[in-house]
Amino acid sequence: MPVIDLNSDVGESFGNWTMGDDAAIFESVSSANVACGFHAGDPSTIAQTCRDAVAAGVTIGAHVAYRDLAGFGRRFLDCSYTELFNDVLYQLGALQGLARAAGSEVRYVKPHGALYNTIVRHEVHARAVVDAVRTFNKDLPVLLLPGAVALEMAADSGLRGVAEAFADRNYNPDGTLVSRRESNAVISDAGTVTANMVRLATQGTITAIDGTEIPMSAESICVHGDTAGAVAMAKAVRAGLEDAGVSISSFV
Repeated sequence: MPVIDLNSDVGESFGNWTMGDDAAIFESVSSANVACGFHAGDPSTIAQTCRDAVAAGVTIGAHVAYRDLAGFGRRFLDCSYTELFNDVLYQLGALQGLARAAGSEVRYVKPHGALYNTIVRHEVHARAVVDAVRTFNKDLPVLLLPGAVALEMAADSGLRGVAEAFADRNYNPDGTLVSRRESNAVISDAGTVTANMVRLATQGTITAIDGTEIPMSAESICVHGDTAGAVAMAKAVRAGLEDAGVSISSFV
């Protein structure tokens, strides 16, 4: 039976401002990418998210980002290796403290937004992320886009690199994600998303924006928690995968 992980970005509310329905998403996913306070999330929100994840039996991962609250971490920051290394290490330590208070641990790392996309090709920032994770805990897997230079660096550094696919995002023919600056970056139809992910999990391919079939091997699928209808979409994707004989389980 094929096995795949479902992950979602959570803990992204801030003060009185609410983003997504984390507790509801936890009914469908097996891994939680918890914001660490640099692109979203405040200590109380993050702590509650960790408690909810533990209660639901969902694995906690650190969703590290550029220091960009105003831009929700979706803007490239031209920082040095040292600055980014320290920022990532800081975020890992902060989330670890809150995860342990909730009775769990940080089990993996997934970069967020612009940082995630930048380290597909940016070697200096990729090295900073990989080195920070290895310094913090060399046993933590890193969740990354297939073909990313950071994925190769992780393997070369002795870290476990885990390739993932995005359920509700369109892809360019080269396997990169369509920029969120484009109107067609996000797929909103649950039926289309579910069919795409079933094909990925059972046939190892994904359809690009121009119709190209891209070979893709992924251990995890991201279902974003901040898009319209996210909870219903996550349920549909899980149900579709299970109906196709795919088991849902954390990659950790």
